Amino acid sequence: MTLLFDSFCRALIYCLRPRVVALSILPLLLLIGLTGGLLYFFWETAVGWMQGWLQDQALLSQALALLEGLGASRLRNVLAPLLVLLVTLPIVTVLALLAVSWFMTPALVALVAERRFPELARHRGGGLWGSILLGLSASLMAALALLISMPLWLIPPLVMILPPLIWGWLTYRVMVFDVLAEHASHEERAKLVRRHRLSLLAIGVMTGYLGAAPGAIWTLGAMAVVLAPLLVPVAIWIYTFVFAFSSLWFAHYCLAALSGLRSEPVVPPALNHSPTPPQDPDNVPPP
Repeated sequence: MTLLFDSFCRALIYCLRPRVVALSILPLLLLIGLTGGLLYFFWETAVGWMQGWLQDQALLSQALALLEGLGASRLRNVLAPLLVLLVTLPIVTVLALLAVSWFMTPALVALVAERRFPELARHRGGGLWGSILLGLSASLMAALALLISMPLWLIPPLVMILPPLIWGWLTYRVMVFDVLAEHASHEERAKLVRRHRLSLLAIGVMTGYLGAAPGAIWTLGAMAVVLAPLLVPVAIWIYTFVFAFSSLWFAHYCLAALSGLRSEPVVPPALNHSPTPPQDPDNVPPP
């Protein structure tokens, strides 16, 4: 618990460093440009497809007609673009995590190692392609988990539990590999994950709850659709900051744990032979 709290405080302090702020500019601009381009070219197509899908759902159409009869006359026009934004949100989240993982995490780990662990040897148990493959495969698994769990979101307590847990697991899987890729060997990384799995997963879940904060802006309803050109860049900035903070948190925790692991005394392996039984003096053969 001491290591968890200590790494949390150090990560907060490091977030204020000018170098960290400067490193966040590139992924932030890339994400804003990519998301803005996708919305610019595919917004009307996505909204039209969503409107057609809503019209094909007989039960949902009846519910919308009932609500419109009660005075919510513009609900049908607002619902389609709002659903498009809600579908876009998980995609933006995954892109933000991968952008921070690939463009920021190596530099952030180097910063932490330079200032706190300059003598920590680099065993290079991971690499760029390993990070890319792990990030893509874990993102696909998280997307499937989100899709499968969506019906459970209708239960009020679960909607506050399942998505942050899934985002937390994804952050944990991606960040642990990336922050240890340069310094830890494959065996050391596996041992650290076994020892600190709960703490590392807790870091991921806590940052997952922080990453869920931008989703609250879509509760504005129609105002969220009107203000989408402003709210989407704000949400991207929040995601980038949260994942940069989580990268620093994982870096401080994992490098400290790796340093502690290497400072442990080495226990020599036991000899694999049976001890020689004592001889009976009466049965000793004569010389």
